[in-house]
Amino acid sequence: MSPHRDSSPAQGQQYTGTTATAGRQTPAVRGVLAGLSLSMLLSSLGTSIANVGLPTLAQAFSASFQQVQWIVLAYLLAITTLIVSVGRLGDLIGRRRLLLGGILLFTVASVGCGAAPSLWLLITARAAQGLGAAVMMALTMAFVGETVPKARTGSAMGLLGTMSAVGTALGPSLGGALIAGLGWRAIFFVNVPLGLLTFLLAQRHLPADRQRAAGAGLPRFDHLGTLLLALTLAAYALAMTLGRGRFGPLNLALLAAAALGAALFVRTEARAAAPLIRGTVFRDPGLRAGLATSALVSTVMMATLVVGPFYLSRTLGLDEVLVGLVLSAGPLVAALTGVPAGRIVDRLGAPRTTVAGLCATALGALALSLAPETSGVLGYVVPLAAVTAGYAVFQTANNTAVMADVRPDQRGVVSGMLNLSRNLGLVTGASAMGAVFAFASETTDITTAGAHAVAGGMRVTFAVAAVLVLLALAVTLTGRPGKDGPRGER
Repeated sequence: MSPHRDSSPAQGQQYTGTTATAGRQTPAVRGVLAGLSLSMLLSSLGTSIANVGLPTLAQAFSASFQQVQWIVLAYLLAITTLIVSVGRLGDLIGRRRLLLGGILLFTVASVGCGAAPSLWLLITARAAQGLGAAVMMALTMAFVGETVPKARTGSAMGLLGTMSAVGTALGPSLGGALIAGLGWRAIFFVNVPLGLLTFLLAQRHLPADRQRAAGAGLPRFDHLGTLLLALTLAAYALAMTLGRGRFGPLNLALLAAAALGAALFVRTEARAAAPLIRGTVFRDPGLRAGLATSALVSTVMMATLVVGPFYLSRTLGLDEVLVGLVLSAGPLVAALTGVPAGRIVDRLGAPRTTVAGLCATALGALALSLAPETSGVLGYVVPLAAVTAGYAVFQTANNTAVMADVRPDQRGVVSGMLNLSRNLGLVTGASAMGAVFAFASETTDITTAGAHAVAGGMRVTFAVAAVLVLLALAVTLTGRPGKDGPRGER
């Protein structure tokens, strides 16, 4: 058995009345899932709803696009740099109190965003909102293991994936309607009533944190490792996002800083008495495979957001409204697939379902790489639906496989690492797949490329995407030996 796996009872033993029934969800479990689902919805909504408001915010604050993009970057950087650390902190001090604190911080920061009198105060409030979102993302999956019967873990993970997709899909349309009717401040104030509802549900239904033994001191937290990891991840994320995919001297310097930070982090963790991430965690081939495939497939998914708008507008000639509608098909399919995918995981097991999801994603990407321009919108939407449905199935199964049987004192940090792998895949995909698209389109400025050049770039980009998914499939098949039982049995 791997070092981070354990079959010991979960935290919060007073909560066993809700978890003992293997195949059923009691009202208490449904209350927990409601709170966790809203936490996931809020954190994903916080990302997507702000993007649509950037032009309005640039006008409101008389700022450039480079300045207002920090409204999005501050949120994403806070999540990326801190998600593993807050997951570990939850393992040490108690996940319930930390999740409640994260929800409250997110809600209060949303008030700060909506009331901000200046751009830089808005960016600061967004960073605080991102910290709250990092707590919510890191701990929602960790709570599934101790509150949901093991036989229903896949369904719970599918529900969380659905809510994440709903938040992503809802953001642009809800944000646009709020800005048109009430102004830009409403896109942040809308989080307040949702945040308060989430807090009340979590406070009422989440199991109490396990009490420390009498006389036990405060748990040690790896402050130096946390700082090094945060700086390393910040340097990498900035290298991937600044310059919109064009690598200059600053990007290269940030990548070098990230590489140096990673080396220092590994050395520090090897010597730390209470490391942030124990090296023994990575001895589990299933965990390594789960994290690697999550990063690879998330990189591929970013191609749909990078390539889609240009192909639909410049090659197919759609206006902005129709482009938005077509692009929303992806998150809509993911939202509709999440819960059924969870039930399939519970019935067939996570390993087989992971392979099925990757195969569907690869086939969809391959179809996009072969789609002729004459196939029109339908020739893009149908393969896109296959890609996003496959991704939803993969993500549900992969999350279930990674989180199955994780030791109670490691659930937060492993959940944080899983979310981090996804975020790193997304920021890498925005840069790498954008670079592939620009190179394949044979232009330095994709906004001025011709229709045929964009179509050729789209086909090459998705051919690369298909190769990456096949690589993820190979990692899955070779990295998870002996895990063929149903319901994630080991």
